[in-house]
Amino acid sequence: MNQSTPHTSVKSGRIISLDALRGFTIAAMVIVNDPGSWRHVYPPLLHADWNGCTLTDLVFPFFLFIVGVSIAFAYTKRLEANVPMGNIYRKIITRSITIYLLGLFLWLAPDFDFTSIRWTGVLQRISIVFLVCAILFLKTSWQTQVKIGVITLLAYWIIMAYIPVPGIGKPDLSVPEKNWANFLDSILLPGVMWQDTWDPEGILSTLPSIVTGITGMLVGKIYLSVKDEDKRLVWLFFSGFMMFIAGGIWNWFFPINKNIWTSSYVLYTSGAATLGFAACILIVDIKGYTRWTHLGRVYGANAITSYVLAGILTVIFYNDIIGGASLNGLFMDALTGIGFTPKLVSFMYAFLYMLIIYVPALIMYRYKIFIKV
Repeated sequence: MNQSTPHTSVKSGRIISLDALRGFTIAAMVIVNDPGSWRHVYPPLLHADWNGCTLTDLVFPFFLFIVGVSIAFAYTKRLEANVPMGNIYRKIITRSITIYLLGLFLWLAPDFDFTSIRWTGVLQRISIVFLVCAILFLKTSWQTQVKIGVITLLAYWIIMAYIPVPGIGKPDLSVPEKNWANFLDSILLPGVMWQDTWDPEGILSTLPSIVTGITGMLVGKIYLSVKDEDKRLVWLFFSGFMMFIAGGIWNWFFPINKNIWTSSYVLYTSGAATLGFAACILIVDIKGYTRWTHLGRVYGANAITSYVLAGILTVIFYNDIIGGASLNGLFMDALTGIGFTPKLVSFMYAFLYMLIIYVPALIMYRYKIFIKV
C-alpha cells in the first residue's frame, strides 16, 4: 500500500468510510427504535434489561464515538485554515443548543405537554458530548485528553462501585435503584425520567459518555497523524482490539451496562467502534468497494436530520389514523394473518420504515443538501 492521498479517502471533501459508518449507525438506530410491535422483537434488537450488551446497545456509543472522530477531522481542518477561534466557538455552541432543542422537540411532539417534559435524551446527550469534546479538542493536547479519559473512567468506577449511597449504603450494581447515578437523578434531575426512578441518559452517566467521544477524537488523531496506510490500519486495529479486550476484562469488576454507561462499557463499545471504523477504511477507502455503502453514505451525510425525521414521522406511522387503526398495527395483522411470524413482521416493518426515511435523505444527498445541526 502507498501513503494515502485525498483521493483514496475523501470524495467531495467527505471521508467515505466515516460517512458510511455514521449512516449505517443511524439506520440501525431507526430500526431498533421503530419495530412493528414492541411485544414482538428479536432479542438482539432490544437493549439489555440491565447488565450486559446486545447489538442494540452498540448503536448509541458508536454514534458518540463517530462524533469524536468527526470533531478531530473537522476542527483540524478549521485550525489549519486559520478560521477565527471566535467563529469556531460560536458555531460549536449554536450547534450544541440546536441539537439539544431538537431532542426536547422530539420528546414533546405532537402534544407539547410541557408538564411531562424530559430534559434528557439521546439528542440531548449528543449535544453535551459534542460541546465538551469539541472544546477539549481545541483547548487541550491529545495527551491531556487521554489523562482526562482515564481519570474519568477510574473515578466513575470508584464512585459507582464502592462509595456508599445515602440511605442505601454500598452500591449494588445488579439493581437499578441502588447506585449513585440513580440517586443523583432522583434528587437533581427535573421533569420526567425514561424510567420512573432513573434515566439512562441521566446526569452522572453523562461523564463517561463524554469519554466515548474522547476515544473517537483520539482515533481521529491516529488517522490524521499516521500517513502510511499500513501503519495506520495496524494502529487502528490494535487500538480497537486492546480497548475491546480491556472493556471485557473490566466487566468482571464493573459490569458492562449501557443504562449507567459504565467504564467497561465505554472501552468495550469504543473498541468495537474502532474496529468497525478500521474495517470500513480497509474495505471502502483502500480497496474501493463503495457500492454497498450507498445507504450508509446517504444517511451519514445528514445523520441528525434523518434521525429527527424518523422521530417526527412516527406520528403518521405509529398512531391510529386509519379508522382507529395504526399503519404498524395493520401491517402486523396483515402479514401475521398469512403466516409470517410476529417477530419477523415486526422487524420487516422497522426495516421498511428505515427505507422510508431513506427517501428524503437520498433526495438531499443527490442535491448536495447537507444540513449541519
